[in-house]
Amino acid sequence: MVVGFAELESAGSRSPAKQAGLQCGDVILAVNDMSVDSNEALVEALGSLKDSKAVITYDRGGTQQTCAVSAVYDGQEQTWRLGAWVRDSMAGIGTITYVDPETGVFGALGHGICDVDTGALMPFENGSLMSSSVVGVKKGQEGTPGELTGSFDMTCDQGVLYQNTNSGIYGCISDPAVYEGCKALPIASKKEIKTGKATIIANVDGDRSETYDIEIIRVYPENDDSMRDMMIQVTDKGLLEKTGGIVQGMSGSPILQNGKLIGAVTHVLINDPTRGYGISIERMLEGAQIQ
Repeated sequence: MVVGFAELESAGSRSPAKQAGLQCGDVILAVNDMSVDSNEALVEALGSLKDSKAVITYDRGGTQQTCAVSAVYDGQEQTWRLGAWVRDSMAGIGTITYVDPETGVFGALGHGICDVDTGALMPFENGSLMSSSVVGVKKGQEGTPGELTGSFDMTCDQGVLYQNTNSGIYGCISDPAVYEGCKALPIASKKEIKTGKATIIANVDGDRSETYDIEIIRVYPENDDSMRDMMIQVTDKGLLEKTGGIVQGMSGSPILQNGKLIGAVTHVLINDPTRGYGISIERMLEGAQIQ
């Protein structure tokens, strides 16, 4: 994915890629019909150019297009350059919202994974689920969102990711031990969600999940397309003391009301970290069925 552009002095302080019409968010698929699916593959394709002429095949919003780029030769590195910054992978900490005990299929985050620079929904080729442990918390303050920091266990995959959508990321757990012995809960339709007391299950320390009190202060209309089904406020003193409210990394934390799973935490209000938004479990389950 193109995430930015670099002005090359040898090209007259311009970016050949930008000049050719490439935009941030475009996904490069091939160079002169040589398929590329990683940063390394792109470097290899550029290194194999016979001259400066490069036809770039890319995806923009689901439509495949091409453009001709006049690459610039870097004598020091002995390769051709486009004047574009690209990214082929990312990793982060989030929370699994639910697991179907019969299939191992799970949904997480309650929102899509977007590129940090462009804001574009990241296209998925593949992904892995790994266990993590929260090792630190940056408390949220007015105007500054907090975040969880953690460590990953890179030695063992617990599952695969197969879908990245606006309503969450979806995959299948390959290690049943992740959820074996856990209590199954019924789900609620969006119509059952009411303003008032509720709880969230969140992991903000180590690998332990605990239950915290919240208040649902608003339920949005069913025809709302913003992926915001409810506004919540953290009222639990213990969670407020530890995190200041909702912080990055808590996305996907399950929301329970009247003994049912009703949705997941998705976003925090920047100017009030005690408040944030939630998506209904009904909408997440619908998103999981879109292939």
